[in-house]
Amino acid sequence: MEALIPVINKLQDVFNTVGADIIQLPQIVVVGTQSSGKSSVLESLVGRDLLPRGTGVVTRRPLILQLVHIDPEDRRKTSEENESKKNGRLCRGIEGEEWGKFLHTKNKIYTDFEEIRGEIETETERISGNNKGISDEPIHLKIFSPHVVNLTLVDLPGITKVPVGDQPKDIEIQIKELILKYISNPNSIILAVTAANTDMATSEALKVAREVDPDGRRTLAVVTKLDLMDAGTDAMDVLMGRVIPVKLGIIGVVNRSQLDINQKKAVADSIRDEYAFLQKKYPSLANRNGTKYLARTLNRLLMHHIRDCLPELKTRINVLAAQYQSLLNSYGEPVDDKSSTLLQLITKFAAEYCHTIEGTAKYIETAELCGGARICYIFHETFGRTLESVDPLGGLTTIDVLTAIRNATGPRPALFVPEISFELLVKRQIKRLEEPSLRCVELVHEEMQRIIQHCSNYSTQELLRFPKLHDAIVEVVTSLLRKRLPVTNEMVHNLVAIELSYINTKHPDFADACGVMNNNLEEQRRNRMRDLPSAVPRDKSFKGPGGQTLSPTDPLALEGEASKAAASGSQSASASEQNESGMGNWRGMLRKEDAGAAGGDRGTSQTPVLASPHRGHAVNLLDVPVPVSRKLSAREQRDCEVIERLIKSYFLIVRKNIQDSVPKAVMHFLVNHVKDSLQSELVGQLYKTALLNDLLTESEDMAQRRNEAADMLKALQKASQVIAEIRETHMW
Repeated sequence: MEALIPVINKLQDVFNTVGADIIQLPQIVVVGTQSSGKSSVLESLVGRDLLPRGTGVVTRRPLILQLVHIDPEDRRKTSEENESKKNGRLCRGIEGEEWGKFLHTKNKIYTDFEEIRGEIETETERISGNNKGISDEPIHLKIFSPHVVNLTLVDLPGITKVPVGDQPKDIEIQIKELILKYISNPNSIILAVTAANTDMATSEALKVAREVDPDGRRTLAVVTKLDLMDAGTDAMDVLMGRVIPVKLGIIGVVNRSQLDINQKKAVADSIRDEYAFLQKKYPSLANRNGTKYLARTLNRLLMHHIRDCLPELKTRINVLAAQYQSLLNSYGEPVDDKSSTLLQLITKFAAEYCHTIEGTAKYIETAELCGGARICYIFHETFGRTLESVDPLGGLTTIDVLTAIRNATGPRPALFVPEISFELLVKRQIKRLEEPSLRCVELVHEEMQRIIQHCSNYSTQELLRFPKLHDAIVEVVTSLLRKRLPVTNEMVHNLVAIELSYINTKHPDFADACGVMNNNLEEQRRNRMRDLPSAVPRDKSFKGPGGQTLSPTDPLALEGEASKAAASGSQSASASEQNESGMGNWRGMLRKEDAGAAGGDRGTSQTPVLASPHRGHAVNLLDVPVPVSRKLSAREQRDCEVIERLIKSYFLIVRKNIQDSVPKAVMHFLVNHVKDSLQSELVGQLYKTALLNDLLTESEDMAQRRNEAADMLKALQKASQVIAEIRETHMW
């Protein structure tokens, strides 16, 4: 058991060299209000005057005090070590006496405790300044003495409420945060110091201790100034735990007064007077109070606490050692062969870039789509849905179609729907597919750019060591992508231009669509012809324009009959023409429709009774422009409907082609080309002797982090060895 505290002291020394707070070592933290006697208690435990004394805030930095019990063998050994270190010059006064060592003064030995106090004051002012401010940077002091027990104590600034003099206004908050930083350590024992001449229920030390240790399992109370209580009162109830119970116990002590300190009363004399006072005032509790009992109790509590914490501490050290080893490996070793290192980094980056596109990267993103998966999403989700949202007739009104038809006829009235109107309109609609296609190229280019950052962050952390090399690689890849972007855009533009250059009305899918539409229109026309006789009067005579009766033999009537025959003849002619040209010849279908319509128009010009009901509302198109809001005639409606259906049918065919060909063009001209030429481009641009030293210049920040990680790993490995030296018998 006695070997445990020196082990913790060794661990404290190991981690002090690297300034690490990641290991929470067991220690005793002294907490109390200002001028409650904390420093006096510590001096009583040491047996020497070594702490700055005075009124107000004296302790302004945490003091980590390690008490090391030594025997004559240790003293002789230390003398021999110091003799060799001082080149044969023995440090007088060490043999048979006590001495101290500060961490910040390395191996300097202090045998004069007045000098130790002066060094504490100097070091405090160096960090905290001459005013009354505080600092959380600790001072490490180790005291070697045959009169002490092995302990590790932390003296903290006293709790205060009101700033005095030059103290900052938030001095209370600063001190409380500093205290909580140390006592929140679950491996610490809290030594709550309270003056006996104040009410125990108002103890700030116990209040703060309960915030982090509500069960009181690691809190020990110390009651000071027992000799300063008012006449007629005593601390019997407090020491017996009847006022406020404390699980680890309550120990009363009697410190030196300020007069004793001024008169330089020895600590040994003070301890002797303390024992006499306890025997006189509290005879039944004398053997469970006093400075010597406090020292033995703290030693016992700390040893048991270390025993309980040691297994977890050992596991913690091993885990941290593995983590720092992994971190050090990620930083890499210092570069010896720069040429080989540069080629290796370039090759690794190029491989990771290609693997990210192919989906075989070692580090796969789980938060969002990345690399090849995102490119696939752009092709089939973003681009595909955008094309599907393009309306085949978007931006076209019926009047636009009718105007195009009329403009395509020139000065002569057309018997058939002009073919040029369909071609002009469908090209206008196909042109609308170019913008989303170019946007698809842009999105893929952006993703290819994002892959660079992905590879830098996740796959090739070595690049972070060499910021200039990283920037150069990013520049080369960005330049390569920038060069391929106009080539890919030109190809996508050409794909749309190819579709615009030749409107293939013989396309199999377009022919089938026209054939189906042809049959539907033929059936509609038959239905209209079948319903026509029901609108004709039953008598054999017709009324002429002047109201005269026309006989069936009348030339006008015969002309009407002839027009019907012509219509039926045109049916047979168009049917034969359709057989010759195939079901997809939409011109034959239009001729057939227009022939029937022309015959009907001629009949109605002579016989108003047979005219369309909309005919009476027609306007003279030669005199007045076509108004947008006017009602179309049956033929105009039919012609527009035919053109719209043809446009929609052909547009869907072209859209399907574009949706298939654009991703292929992007893959060939951009993605695959970059994959195939990336490594050769990087090697050609960067693998040059003149650039080696500049590109492989390591960042200062990375070098510092590697050194810190190496120091921490070394400390953790040494700490692991220290703990491994403890045998189970020592622990129990």
